[in-house]
Formats: sequence, C-alpha cells, structure tokens
Amino acid sequence: MNLLSDIITYVRRLVKSPSNAQLTDSLIIDYINRFWLMDVDARIQVFDLKTKYQFQTIPGLADYNMPIYQVQTESPAQNPQSINSYPVYQGFSQACYVNGIQLPFYTQRDPFWNLWPNYLQTLSPVATGDGMTTTFKLSLPFFPAIPGHVDMTGIIVSGANSDPIFANSFSVNSGGAINIPVTSFYPAVYITYTNANGSNSVITDSGVFLANGTGGDLYGLLMQPGNPPFGNTPLGGNAYTTTVNTVNYNTGVVNVTFPNPPPTGTPIQAECYFFQQGIPRAILFYNNCITLRPPPDTQYLIEMNAYLSPAAFLNTTDAIQFAYMCEYISRGAARKLLADTGDIEQFQFYEPLFKEQETLVWKRSQRQFTATRTGTIFSDLQGQSNYNNIGQGST
Repeated sequence: MNLLSDIITYVRRLVKSPSNAQLTDSLIIDYINRFWLMDVDARIQVFDLKTKYQFQTIPGLADYNMPIYQVQTESPAQNPQSINSYPVYQGFSQACYVNGIQLPFYTQRDPFWNLWPNYLQTLSPVATGDGMTTTFKLSLPFFPAIPGHVDMTGIIVSGANSDPIFANSFSVNSGGAINIPVTSFYPAVYITYTNANGSNSVITDSGVFLANGTGGDLYGLLMQPGNPPFGNTPLGGNAYTTTVNTVNYNTGVVNVTFPNPPPTGTPIQAECYFFQQGIPRAILFYNNCITLRPPPDTQYLIEMNAYLSPAAFLNTTDAIQFAYMCEYISRGAARKLLADTGDIEQFQFYEPLFKEQETLVWKRSQRQFTATRTGTIFSDLQGQSNYNNIGQGST
C-alpha cells in the first residue's frame, strides 16, 4: 500500500481535480507538506509524535541548539522542490536526565539564572600596549572559560547545518564581514582596550570552533564585533589554520592580533564567563537552545522528553508513518487548497468533516494521555524533589 499515493488520490477527489495536468502531484505534495509540518503540531499534540531526544555533551560546551533537519529536495525533473531546514522537534519537556539522573528543567531564564548565574569577574589587565605591537599572547583570568554560542538561526544561515560549527575559517561576504547575522552571536570572552581617541577596541570569541585544534581542547575563533545585520569581521584575514586569533577555553590562552596597536601604557583587559565544570545539575531550554549548568567536564548522556516534528513527505513511498492519519492529512491538505483557490462553498461543506477527522485523530492520543493517573504529592515521592541524590531513580 502506497499511503502517500492514496492521500494524493483522496485530495484530488476532494478538490475535484482528477487530472495531473490541471493539478500536479508536486503541488499536492507541497500542500500536504505544509499542512503536516506547519499546521498539525500547532493544532494538536499527537501522542505518536511524543519521543525522546538524547545527545552526548562536549566537554566544556554549555550551549546546544535544538537539532534541525537537513534540506530535503523533491526530485521530479519537471518541477523540483525543496524544503529548507526546520526543527526536528516541536519542543522539550520534563523529565530530563543526565546519565540517568533526573534534572530540573526550566523554560524561563529568570529562575534558572537566579540559581546558576553567569559569573563575569571584574576587568583584569592581562597586558599593556606599547603603541607598536599588535600580536599578543594573553591568559584569561579564570579558566576553563564558558565558550560563546551561535544560535539556531546562525547555524542555518551558515549552511553548515551542524551544531556546534567547527571550521578553519569564516564564510565572509564581499565586504569582509562574516556571513552570519550579528544577532546570532552570543560571545562569552571579551578582550578590550582604549584607543588614543578614547574609543574602545573590542575583540570577542564567536561560538565557532577551530576544526584543526589539538590536545582535545576547544579553541574558539576570535572576531571583531560590528553593527547588524552582518557587521562582525574575522581577525587576521579569513584563515585560522593555526591557533592564531583563537582562545583556548580549557587553558585560558589567547593568541590575538589586534587590528590596531594598543597605545603605549594602555592596559589590555580580559573578561570571560566562568563556572566550575562538573556533571550538569539543571537544564534551561530557551530560544531553541539547551543550556547546561554547570558546564560538563566530560561526555554525559542527556535525555529529554520531546515532541517530534514529522519529516517531509516529498515523493517517497514510505513517507507516512501512521496510516490512521491519512484521511485527516488528506482533508487538511485539501482544505488549504480550497482556501487558496477561493472555493468557499466547498471549503464550508468539508469543514465539519475535517473537524471530525481531527477529533478522531486526537481521540487516539487522548486515550493514551488519560491512561496515566494524575500525579499527586502522594502518588510518587521518589525523585520528585531531590535532584541531587545520585543513584536515586524515579518511576
């Protein structure tokens, strides 16, 4: 049974367009994809899409973006189409675990940062300018330092589609600016000094890491911040083939070449976010980013409850995971088609039937959700209030 073909056939019956010349399969598939990807998760939470997301931490790395699908392309030669990157999951929820130990889960920044604040020490002079030297080897006042971060939008725009980004150079435009929006960078290491005219020179890390680093250490590529939208610029050209213009987060060593020499006698300051590494004790999910505190000191397995965003159908014969949703998907795609073509009479006629199918699909999930007893303070005491008892599990 080819479920995708069945859905296409049923959509044709609903919109009364039996001919591929009048309404192509490719266009119908586009409507199916748009309904499945953009509408279903906003209308109902399907139990069959409830799943688990898990990943291994990178030592020292505290921020992890929600994963995104690779670009998917439909391949008929007469009308190729593609679907760009979108999140693999609709969102995350409790329970969350690190190496099997339950953790508190936050979706609001204030309570999380109140308990796990980003400690930024006072400015500390790490070198002094002489008016001529531009290349310095500095040491951060605290280390291992928390690395900077590039958010999900920056990952998508970069074309790397991998998190985090490991590279030996930045992709730059014709003006020499980095081809990632300024608003997608969240630096965590700052190097500053005052110019002769009283203005500041600021160098930061970028959240992009050196691909050919050595010794198992994380090296962050340094940059000079600029104005939105694409004002950030790389240092020393567009190549970081060595550890020049990088920060070693584990040892605190910074090798930097400033665009202009710091004036004679001017102190060069260094700041960084610092938190003692260890096994993570809390998780924040905000701005499509998972933040761990404290930062991991080694690899840990993170597990979280998640709702899956279904993959695109395109033209594959096994694209539909759940046969019981076929009529719902067909009516949903046909509903969008009728709305776009302005066939209001047919739209209104079919709307109660679409609602009926949505109720039937949701009923299956509702049976699963209501099969679980509502929790009380007496129903499950173990693992509900003490997140720090190592070895104490939860049911």
